[in-house]
Amino acid sequence: MRPIGLRLVIAFGALLALAASARAQELGGGLRPEDLTLDAILNDPDAPVVGNPKGDITIVAFEDYNCPFCKKADPALLRLVEDDGHIRLVYKDWPILADTSLYGAELALAAKYEGKYEIVHRALMHVPPGEHEGDDKAVMDKAVAAAGVDLAPLKKDMGDHIVDIGTLLQRNNAQALAMGFRGTPVFLIGPYLVAAAPDYNGFKKIVAAARVHMKK
Repeated sequence: MRPIGLRLVIAFGALLALAASARAQELGGGLRPEDLTLDAILNDPDAPVVGNPKGDITIVAFEDYNCPFCKKADPALLRLVEDDGHIRLVYKDWPILADTSLYGAELALAAKYEGKYEIVHRALMHVPPGEHEGDDKAVMDKAVAAAGVDLAPLKKDMGDHIVDIGTLLQRNNAQALAMGFRGTPVFLIGPYLVAAAPDYNGFKKIVAAARVHMKK
C-alpha cells in the first residue's frame, strides 16, 4: 500500500496537467487534456458507479476480466461495499490481457445502459481463470446469460453504443498509462494507491486508514 497523501495528490495533478496536452495528442482518438486529470479519474460521468454514490470515500478499481488477481479481489471488495454502506465504487474497465478482455469490458459497459452493469460484471468476474482465454467469447456469453441477462438486447446495446464504449475504454487506458500502472488490478482508495489483490479484511483496513487520513 503506497500512501499518496495531499502533497503528492496536488503534485500528481500538476504533473498530469503539464503532460496532458502532449499525452492526449500522442494517444489520439479525440482525447482531451482534461481527460487525464484526477477529477476525470474520480468522476467520469460515463464510468459505472456501484455502492453509495454519495459515499464518504471513493474507490476506483482498474480491472481486467481475464485477470486472476482481479477475480480474487473483486468479490471481497463488493462485499465490503455492501457491508459498509458508505463507499462509492467507480469501475474503470481496463482490458489489457487478451481479446476476450476487450469483449468482456464491452459486454459489461453495454449492460450499463439497462442498469445491469454490476450483474454482468459479477458474472464475468466469477468465470474461473483460464476458462475464457484467447477468443472463447462464448464462455462469457454463457456466464452472462446464466446470471439472468438477456443477450439479445445486451448485444444490441453493445452495437448501438460501441463508439461511446470505445471512447470510455480509451480514456481508462490513457488514465492508467498516465499514472504509470503496469497491470491489473489497481485500486485507488481515498488517499491510497493499492496495486495488489487484498482480501476482505485487507480492503477493510485500508478503507479505515483512508478515512482516518482524510480527516486529518
